This record gives sequence, structure tokens and C-alpha cells, in this order.
Amino acid sequence: MVTDPIADYLTRIRNASLAKHRVVEIPASKMKKEITKILFDKGYILNYKFEEEVFPQMIKIALKYHHATKEAAMSTLTRVSSPGLRKYVGAEKLPRVLNGLGVAIISTSKGLMTDKEARALNIGGEVICYIS
Repeated sequence: MVTDPIADYLTRIRNASLAKHRVVEIPASKMKKEITKILFDKGYILNYKFEEEVFPQMIKIALKYHHATKEAAMSTLTRVSSPGLRKYVGAEKLPRVLNGLGVAIISTSKGLMTDKEARALNIGGEVICYIS
């Protein structure tokens, strides 16, 4: 039994990219789907597919690698807030990952969004993870 599904999601992606896999399958949830959409929009993954016909529902993620170096597009995936210790920040203290080159995913009252989007809307929330 997984006690922290988001940490499991990030670990599966991290392990698959270190092993140079092209595709990784992860059990789906609403929050994982939203994180996947953000990763795709920001260019960290190549493509994704939600398989809702099968049980349990799965997310297939095609990982992205640089052509010349064969390195993964995501170098670090770090879980910040965990079920045992939640990390909340106000709009004025939103984190910047690698001076704005990375992305912090924030869970706000308006849904999941990046730190830049939350800063533009001037809302804070729970810091889910850092991606760079």
C-alpha cells in the first residue's frame, strides 16, 4: 500500500528517466493527471495518454530526452509537501526553482498550477513539488 501517491508518481518518473525508458505507466488519480498536464505544457515530457477503459486507470507518459546528450529533460523531481508535513506558502512567499528556470507545482483554491501562474493570480497554496 502506497502512503504517498504523489511521491510514488514522482519516483516512478525519476526511476524511468534514470533507466532511460521511453514510456512509464503510472496508476491514475485526478491530481496525477493535472501534474502530468503541467509537465507536458512546460515541455518536461514528450506526450501522455490517460487510459480510462482499463481498471485500475493508468497514465502512460512518454519521457523526453535531449538528442545530443541523451539526458532526461527533467534533472530533479523533488516532493516538498508530504502527508506527514504539509508545506503551505502565501502569495508573497511563492518559491522560485533555479531562479525561475525550474517549476514549482502549487495546489491552490483554483486548482493545480505553476508558481509563475500562482504569482500572477496573487494566490498561495500547498507546494506539491519542484521540477527542474
